[in-house]
Amino acid sequence: MQGELDSYDRRILALLQEDASLSSAQIAEQVGLSQSPCWRRIQRMKEEGIIRGQVTLLDRKKIGLNTQIFAEIKLNAHGRSNFTEFTEAIRGFPEVLECYVLMGSVDFLLRIVTADIEAYERFFFEKLSMVPGIQEVNSIVALSEIKSTTSLPVVR
Repeated sequence: MQGELDSYDRRILALLQEDASLSSAQIAEQVGLSQSPCWRRIQRMKEEGIIRGQVTLLDRKKIGLNTQIFAEIKLNAHGRSNFTEFTEAIRGFPEVLECYVLMGSVDFLLRIVTADIEAYERFFFEKLSMVPGIQEVNSIVALSEIKSTTSLPVVR
C-alpha cells in the first residue's frame, strides 16, 4: 500500500492525523488541490482501509487516569496453546489500551491505564491475574511521559 500513496495523499494523511475535523475544502487548500479531487482521495483511502477511522483523543490525566503501567506477560505452556482465549480476555479489559505479541523472554506487552496504583492493584488481582494460562506478570510503572503520539510519519 505504501508505494501507492503519492505526495498529495501523504500530505492529506498528515493533516488528518493532526486534525481530523478539517473539512475536505480546508485540506484541499493546504495541499494545493481543488475540493472534489481531495474529497475523492480521502474517500479512496477510507475504502482501502488506509484511514481506519476518526476519533477524538482525550487527555487521560484530565479524566482521572493518572497511572500508566506496562505489563510484561509470560504464559505457561498451557496458556500458549490457548492463545485465542488469552487475547479475547485481554480485548475485554477497557483498562488495556494496547497489547502486543512479542518475541523473546516474554510473550505479551500490555499498556494499561488506571486512576492510581490502588486501581491497578484491583485490576491486577480481580481481572488480569484471573486470566487462565498466565505464568508471570512483570508490571512497570511509567513515571512520566516524554513522547506520546498517534501520528505516523507519512510525509517524506
